[in-house]
Amino acid sequence: MSATFLRSIFDPKELPSDGVPEIALIGRSNVGKSSLINALTEKKELAKTSSTPGKTQSLNYFEIDKRYYLVDMPGYGFAKSSKTARGQWAGLIDQYFADRQVLRGVGILLDARHIGLDNDNLIMEWLSGLDYPWFIVLTKVDKVKQQDISAHERHLKKEFERAEVVFKTSSKDGKGIASLRAYLKNQIALPEFATSE
Repeated sequence: MSATFLRSIFDPKELPSDGVPEIALIGRSNVGKSSLINALTEKKELAKTSSTPGKTQSLNYFEIDKRYYLVDMPGYGFAKSSKTARGQWAGLIDQYFADRQVLRGVGILLDARHIGLDNDNLIMEWLSGLDYPWFIVLTKVDKVKQQDISAHERHLKKEFERAEVVFKTSSKDGKGIASLRAYLKNQIALPEFATSE
C-alpha cells in the first residue's frame, strides 16, 4: 500500500475539489486515530501520535494508493482547549459535512475500554441525522476482555440502528486491520453522495 501525507486543512475553503473519494475518521481525543492510520498504511510514522489530547485541530489528508484520501479529523472532547478552539473545531467539522459529495464513509473510532461515553453518543446521534454511511471502529481491543467487547457491541446495536458495521481493532497487534482495510477499498467504490433536497 502506498500512503503519503498530503496536507493539513484549517479552513473549509481549502478542501480539495479534485473529485477524489474520501473516508473520514473521527473520534475522541487520544482514541488512537493516528495509530490506526499508521497500522492501516503499514507506516509507523505517517500520522504523528501525541500524548496531548486535542493536539490535532485540523483536517489531515492522507493519499492512499493514489485512489482515495483518508481524512484524520480533529479529536472531540478535548478539555484543555479554549472555547474559541472548540468553536473552531465545530465550525470546521460542520462545514466539512455540509455537502461533501466525495465522502464515501465516516469511521467513528471508539475506545473499546469505555462503553457509552456522552461525547461518543452525541457524535453518533449527530451522524445518524446525516445521509453519509458510517461505521464503527473499536480501538485498543488488546486491552479488553472478549466479554467486555461483546457487551460494547450489544450496547451499540441497541442504541444506534445504524451501528451495523463494527470493526474490532488493535493497532498494537494488528487485529482487525486487514478487514478494515478491505472494507475501505469497497467503500471508495460507492457512487457519489447525492445531497437530499
